[in-house]
Amino acid sequence: MDIRNIVKKPIVTEKASIAKEKENKYTFVVDKDANKYQIKQAIEEMFNVKVVSVHTANFGGKAKRMGMHEGKKSDWKKAIIKLKDGQEINLED
Repeated sequence: MDIRNIVKKPIVTEKASIAKEKENKYTFVVDKDANKYQIKQAIEEMFNVKVVSVHTANFGGKAKRMGMHEGKKSDWKKAIIKLKDGQEINLED
């Protein structure tokens, strides 16, 4: 699996911003099939930082309706990355 396909986008919410400031943790949407080792390698290679830990969570897509048509949002996976003290990722680029 290519590292550019593992990390899809950062999650920028109020809760993620607080975790970034207080605990040096960053949150990303990642590929559903990626494991923690692959996620760690991808983050370290993409951002040139040292990852201390990776926590993941799988989310099932919710059922949605548009009038009489029913559908489902995609399943997705979230990774919370803790970096070594003194390092940071600049997400504004």
